[in-house]
Amino acid sequence: MIYPRLWGTIGPVTLGRHRVERPGSQASSKEMGMSIFDPSAAEFWTRVGVAIASAGLIGFERQMRGKPVGVRTSILICLGTSIFVELGVASGNAQADPTRVIGQVVTGVGFLGAGVMLARGGVVTGVTTAAVIWILAAIGACIGLGHHAAALVFSGLTVALLIGVGLLEGGFNRLRTGVYAQEDAEEQRAAGGNVNSE
Repeated sequence: MIYPRLWGTIGPVTLGRHRVERPGSQASSKEMGMSIFDPSAAEFWTRVGVAIASAGLIGFERQMRGKPVGVRTSILICLGTSIFVELGVASGNAQADPTRVIGQVVTGVGFLGAGVMLARGGVVTGVTTAAVIWILAAIGACIGLGHHAAALVFSGLTVALLIGVGLLEGGFNRLRTGVYAQEDAEEQRAAGGNVNSE
């Protein structure tokens, strides 16, 4: 399969916040990309700080609910994904497609998410935790491509969804009291009676 070349014939190509110059131009993509891994640069610490803040917010919510993916794991998933994406962009050249790194990260994170799902007594648990792992990787990819504000917004939305839907579910359970709860109990007894008689 032939992949499109990253180098335009007119000028540089922009991948996220990275401007990749054509071969032979003043600054190579390697020189530009590796400067983002310099711990003395403000950009390095900005990326690390956004990853810690974004993932820490989500991880704190999960940890407070007693879920398996807490603050530490969340930060490591997000920061690791951002590093892989940054490396892919930094090493991009005429023969490489740095966006393939994102595809490989999605595959790897999918396996990580599958590891937290369990089936017990016909009930599958851990699906929300697996989805959180995936969104953490997506937020890390946003950070790796330089979309820091979007990463923070996605983190806030994720926490709002996790808390908001939890509150809605609790509200619906409280609504199921009184007449409706009695009808449900009668239906369950009737269904149980039919099963036993067969």
